Amino acid sequence: MPRYVLEVMYDGTCFHGSQVQGLTPTVQLSINTMLSTLLRTPTTTVGASRTDEGVHAMCNYYHYDTDEVPGHDFLYKCNAILPQGVAVKKLFVALKPDFNARFDAADRAYRYRIYAAKNPFLHSRALYYPFPMRRDMLDETAVVIKEYTDFESFAKRNTQSKTFVCKIEESYWKQEGEELQYVVKANRFLRGMVRGLVATQLRMAKGGYELADFRAILEARDCTKAFFNVTGNGLYLEQIQYPEGTMQLLQVH
Repeated sequence: MPRYVLEVMYDGTCFHGSQVQGLTPTVQLSINTMLSTLLRTPTTTVGASRTDEGVHAMCNYYHYDTDEVPGHDFLYKCNAILPQGVAVKKLFVALKPDFNARFDAADRAYRYRIYAAKNPFLHSRALYYPFPMRRDMLDETAVVIKEYTDFESFAKRNTQSKTFVCKIEESYWKQEGEELQYVVKANRFLRGMVRGLVATQLRMAKGGYELADFRAILEARDCTKAFFNVTGNGLYLEQIQYPEGTMQLLQVH
């Protein structure tokens, strides 16, 4: 049976997270319901990355199996059924039968957006953070993150992860117009990890801390030492990459 892959984008403030949670409105439930309607049979998907409530995605992937060949207007029909907060961008077919949207992903990239001057148009799109910060501290902590591979301190409790090892490929802060943004890319992320990295770096930069304090949190391997108190609406799952030859593009909306 062919395995198809949908590339989707969504506004996280419209859902209670991405992963199915019974009948609670989530991104995955919306996609499952849409596919079940179009294919006229109960259809479930497997997502590439789980995002928490409020977290947005410019790019996430869901695979599903069906013998029904998609028509030329398949993506149009998908978007006609889906709620306003989510859209399907592309349709692929997997080139290997055991393709898995989650486990075959080579890396993922996130961006966290912050603004300091009150702006009603950014209210649900970024974190309002009108506090003085040491920018040099932010830059230094971002570099330090790349030196480590064990991020147990930045995994929320009750995580199902069997290992806390992640390979960080990119970690840096940048000014983008009126926004200060944190970009991080890795082969995998733990539950709550990006928000933990952002919140802890902001706490270090707000005053009274040294770089050694940040290293101590990383090395403690204890999530009670880190901070997670930043909202989900500032976080964006921006990119997921797969090895070349993993899937073939069929349609673009």
